[in-house]
Amino acid sequence: MDNTNGDGVERQVQVKFVTKLPPALRVVSSAFAIPAKLGRYGLSEVVNTLLGLEKPQPFDFLIDGELLRSSIEQFLLTKGITAETTLTIEYIPVVLPPEPQQPRAHDEWVSAVSGFNTRFIITGSYDNHGRIWNASGECVFLLHGHTDAVTSLAPIPAPRSSAKKLQLVTASKDHTLRFWQVALNEATSSTTTLKPVKRLKGHTSSVQSVAASPSGSEVCSGSWDTSIKLWSVRDDPDGEDDLGGKKRRLETGAVASAEKQVEARATLQGHTQVVGALDWSERDTIYSASWDHSLRTWDVESAVNTNILTCSKALHCLSVGGEGNSLLAAGGTDRILRIWDPRIPGTVAPVQQLSSHKGWISACKWHPKSAFHLLSASYDGTVKLWDTRAIIPLVTLSQHKDKVLSADWWKDDHIVSGGADSQLQIYSKLNLPF
Repeated sequence: MDNTNGDGVERQVQVKFVTKLPPALRVVSSAFAIPAKLGRYGLSEVVNTLLGLEKPQPFDFLIDGELLRSSIEQFLLTKGITAETTLTIEYIPVVLPPEPQQPRAHDEWVSAVSGFNTRFIITGSYDNHGRIWNASGECVFLLHGHTDAVTSLAPIPAPRSSAKKLQLVTASKDHTLRFWQVALNEATSSTTTLKPVKRLKGHTSSVQSVAASPSGSEVCSGSWDTSIKLWSVRDDPDGEDDLGGKKRRLETGAVASAEKQVEARATLQGHTQVVGALDWSERDTIYSASWDHSLRTWDVESAVNTNILTCSKALHCLSVGGEGNSLLAAGGTDRILRIWDPRIPGTVAPVQQLSSHKGWISACKWHPKSAFHLLSASYDGTVKLWDTRAIIPLVTLSQHKDKVLSADWWKDDHIVSGGADSQLQIYSKLNLPF
């Protein structure tokens, strides 16, 4: 592209830089001319020069709420903006790739992972077990009870914040879910084997997905039998439910109490294929994604399907978050991460489609504190970090040696993922601005 005007003079554009960064990183607010050919690297050099920093810092740039991924001139042409316009450009810190840590090995595929609090990570595996890992990378609890592969898991929100205990549910190919209670304060450097407290039995085929209600009193599960079932998992209003870590723990020569069998309190029918993913982050609403190409909304109280969104391929994963915690992200077999905004009347088409993966998308998750950032995992062996203000990923992580099956955030600035290489990968020190 010719970056000169008709007289051979390099094109200039008037810009004004703004930022929400601390005062020491703010430049003067007056407008001035810079070459229109500059992209984010050139703009970063300009800002560093204006700041006079001893150690240059990389920056990213937003124009009209969109991350700049071309030259300024190309951006103006694409948006139909005249070069005579004074552009207000916001600069923000660049998101640098996180640092991979030593992976944690499993006996089989790592099909589920949750960074549920700052001290522990939970994984589910095709070796029929769940595991709880401490921040040092030690497996401190082994969850033993399923007779087939663990496919999904859901930590249950505590009614009162506690670092001493954990309740969770695991789903399995053995057609059941298991409810676990863990005394986290009894974790040691050696592995303690636990038995489940309850068995949730009612599905007639493999259970593929599970999610907990915000209150922590119920969970929902999705299965290859195409149904969604609702289960009550707490017996007392305080949520203690006889935690009894010492009673449930299996020690040498000890016998665990028999698990209690629980029946589903309701069944939601509507999907025609596997219910691949569930989200119950809103008290009265469950969202489900299915291999039947649909994303459905369910009213919990009435057990009625209130809305259906469709796409052209099977959906494997789902996450609610983003702006106003109201956006639906879902991915599946056509390698596209789609985002819908149900707040828009008559919503049918996604408001955004993110395309970079080269294999099926197996997991996606909005950041719990950022309205713009989400991650996705794929059978192409990568985990990608996205900023919805751009159409290309910020970061691609390629430590896995096989399909990535699960991914989550941990401690806000970490990413955890599990894959068909039987590894739990942990990536640390991600500098997200939020």
